Amino acid sequence: MEENKCDGCQKDEELEKILEVYKQDKDNLIQILNEVQEHYGYIPTSAQMRIAQYLGIAFAEVYGVVTFYSRFTLKPKGKYNIAVCLGTACYVKGSEKILDRLKERLKIEAGETTPDGIFSIEETRCIGACGLAPVFTVNGEVYGKATVQKLDQVLDEYIEKAKNEN
Repeated sequence: MEENKCDGCQKDEELEKILEVYKQDKDNLIQILNEVQEHYGYIPTSAQMRIAQYLGIAFAEVYGVVTFYSRFTLKPKGKYNIAVCLGTACYVKGSEKILDRLKERLKIEAGETTPDGIFSIEETRCIGACGLAPVFTVNGEVYGKATVQKLDQVLDEYIEKAKNEN
């Protein structure tokens, strides 16, 4: 087997550039995963395998870290990732209705991405904006005191924006 190759790994120049920055020390795992997440928008299995090989650790260890931290994702998110807070304050003030409407409009479930790759839905727990409950975010931008009508308005704006970008 050639050096820098592993079963199931694809040679990816961008991934190799990320790895080159770090010493082959498992203490660098989270920093590497952060950069991979930034680059790809998620952490592909092939990248996890290559990272494990590079750091000399088991694939299961990399996978365990990826699945433990909510920041990391195994699936690509849409261009516009919509997260609905289901923390206590938001839930009590009606965030479940907002989530239900979002799923109805986009015709996908939480954790999924629309077939065109434009939107994804995520359920989150407290994002620290309890005073604005209920809250949803689009790519991190917070929309507080949310209602189903406000969601529809914001979603319509992003749908229009997506159409104009194509």
